Amino acid sequence: MMKKINLKNAFYFILVILTIWSCGTSQRELAVKKINMARQHLNAGDTLQSIILLDSIKILYPKAEVQQAIAKNILMATYQQIIDNRKIQMIRNDSLILDAETKFDKVKTEFDRYMQYNHKRQTFMRSWNRSFLQVHLDERGELYLSSNYMGKEWLNHTGIRVYDEKLQAKSERVPVDDMLNHQSDFLDHKWEKVTYMNGRADSVITFIANNNTLNLKCVFLGSRYYYIVLESYDKQAVIDALTLSNAIKRKKQLEDEIVILSRSMKSL
Repeated sequence: MMKKINLKNAFYFILVILTIWSCGTSQRELAVKKINMARQHLNAGDTLQSIILLDSIKILYPKAEVQQAIAKNILMATYQQIIDNRKIQMIRNDSLILDAETKFDKVKTEFDRYMQYNHKRQTFMRSWNRSFLQVHLDERGELYLSSNYMGKEWLNHTGIRVYDEKLQAKSERVPVDDMLNHQSDFLDHKWEKVTYMNGRADSVITFIANNNTLNLKCVFLGSRYYYIVLESYDKQAVIDALTLSNAIKRKKQLEDEIVILSRSMKSL
């Protein structure tokens, strides 16, 4: 014979189950777990993931007000630590810029939009009567090369290749009718200057800097080929310009990062 079901007891049992199910894990507990995860990421050096976790707490757990305040304090301290670190990097980078600048003359004529850095080993008096590669750098850190030819016959050259045995790097082509391909003559001498702006010789710059101890040669590529051996001071000019260019661009990057981090702190 089946026992009668006690409806009152069954009702209370179902009510308890529903109450437990409806409560679940509180927002406070979930927020605490997320804060602990963020701290673990911070300790592991993963600052970005920590910031993402902490920043999400105010959106995901609006009722966990105490934990939101804790997350905000951790975020503020984290942002400030990053800013302080960037400022230390700025000081070191500024010192590098000051040292690198001693190898250049700063010039800005009426025709220049930006101040130019002219390497002291590649002045006009040193170079007007020779064929060589010249490095150009401006105050933004923009860096490029030009190939300068002087001789008795026209080359009509449109590019360069720098090499040593099997190692080589080649510029992009600058056509003769391009405004960056300049020619002039005086008496028996022919002058050609091809300028490789907008990254057209970036690979050559990197190649020279990385292989400066080798006996690098350069061939001017035109209607006929013209070969030169790169002078040690011309190679050093490329290295110096690349060092200064990187430092100038790094300074701008650090400045931008500090501005963004400061804005993020104010928005908390």
